[in-house]
Amino acid sequence: MSREKKVLFVTGASSDVGQALILQIADQYDTIVAHYCHSHESIDALAQKFPGKIQKVKADLADPKEVRAMIDGMIKEQWLPDHIVHLAAPKTTNERFHKMDSVRLDQAFEVSVRSIFHILQSFVPHMSKQKYGRVVFMLTSYCLGLPPKYQSAYVTSKYALLGLMKALATEYDSKGITVNGISPEMIDTKFLSDLPDLIVEENAAKSPLKRNLQVDDVVPMLAYLLSDAAEAITGQNIAITGGMR
Repeated sequence: MSREKKVLFVTGASSDVGQALILQIADQYDTIVAHYCHSHESIDALAQKFPGKIQKVKADLADPKEVRAMIDGMIKEQWLPDHIVHLAAPKTTNERFHKMDSVRLDQAFEVSVRSIFHILQSFVPHMSKQKYGRVVFMLTSYCLGLPPKYQSAYVTSKYALLGLMKALATEYDSKGITVNGISPEMIDTKFLSDLPDLIVEENAAKSPLKRNLQVDDVVPMLAYLLSDAAEAITGQNIAITGGMR
């Protein structure tokens, strides 16, 4: 399908996966709106590589006011995405359920679910009007079978995101909008920095690949689900596990 202008919006664009995805598919878009929360150096590097194409936006997705301001700013600039990738997520930390503060659950929901809820409410009408859109969520292999222990807030928020993906796929399938998710096993990125090294090493040892996933194992599927070639795929949670789970 040919459109006058293709706009991609990536939450968590400063992540290792976000950077790699943009590097791979930047030439396919007129504008890429790259969201970050704390560090923008990696996005600045992308902007230098693709002059005039990368537009960075800052927001703490755990703060509804910042999410609203980010959305309003995008609308004001006419950065209306027809491709959206939701990578942002709270970091995983081991915490026993009976000791977990409900604030952690609230934060996980704000970042993983409520933020993209408001983002999509704002931009899906644009997709519907043009009868085209691609939405991809970063889920987790924890949504496949039983998850590991001590991850209640993270797992609960990701299952809620999975439910939203399924609901939207059904509601917008006649509008040319596909909504999918990917559920990768543990990826060797800075996202794991709060997990004990032993857990990361044990996970690698259990894998048939004898390693944790690399960014390059995941990005091609994200790129495919964003493409016109994936128009017949919607409502799917794609497992990328290297044979685990």
